[in-house]
Amino acid sequence: MTSTKGSAPSSKKPTGKVTGRPPAKSGSGGKPGSRPAGKGGARPRGKAAVAPIKPGLPWGLIAIGVAIAMFAVAVIGYAVYQVDQSKKPPAARISDISDFHKTKYGRDHVTTHVKYAQSPPVGGNHNGIWQNCMGDVYPAQIANEHAVHSLEHGAVWITYRPGLAKSEIDKLASKVKGKPYMLMSPYPGLSSPISLQAWGYQLKVKSASDKRINTFIDALSNKGAPEPGGNCANGVTKTGTDIKTQAG
Repeated sequence: MTSTKGSAPSSKKPTGKVTGRPPAKSGSGGKPGSRPAGKGGARPRGKAAVAPIKPGLPWGLIAIGVAIAMFAVAVIGYAVYQVDQSKKPPAARISDISDFHKTKYGRDHVTTHVKYAQSPPVGGNHNGIWQNCMGDVYPAQIANEHAVHSLEHGAVWITYRPGLAKSEIDKLASKVKGKPYMLMSPYPGLSSPISLQAWGYQLKVKSASDKRINTFIDALSNKGAPEPGGNCANGVTKTGTDIKTQAG
């Protein structure tokens, strides 16, 4: 019986080089000894951090808010103006009217001529007889001293520059004729074509069509004078400035 011999060892040598070091762990993905990235590790290299973008100011809303505020201020200002205007006497609201009420006018009766502060005068000492002011239209100049007495009783005195067009004179006369507490006469040396007087007030205009004339008459005829409702009849009806020949 033939005996079986042991198999001879393989003649192939191992291909891997023996280093004596343990094999590297798989999945490290880095150099031996380096710390894995992650919690507690270094910040990974990449793009720089981007600062957050701040939203711009809402200019549209700001502009709307400013416009609303300006409108509110305008409305309030107008309301205050209206309240202030309502406190004034009607005559004081007339555009460009001259108000002399801060002046303390005398009211004594005199027999001589008076030097008045305004021309035509709007108040002051005067003759004891008034100029008739029952809608009288005088064709010539009248005495200041008589006319001022009429103003004291509440009359409105319309004066015009000599040489004013007849059409203008006729328009003025239509506002005076037959109306109590109204009188009219020419007045040399006027600084404007037409001038209206009431006690303490004066309004100078360029045209008989000026709407302020009617407003002046409505506001001051028999109103606001020291003696409103005083007699306008039975006064002097003569023209001229010589008060000595007109007394009585």
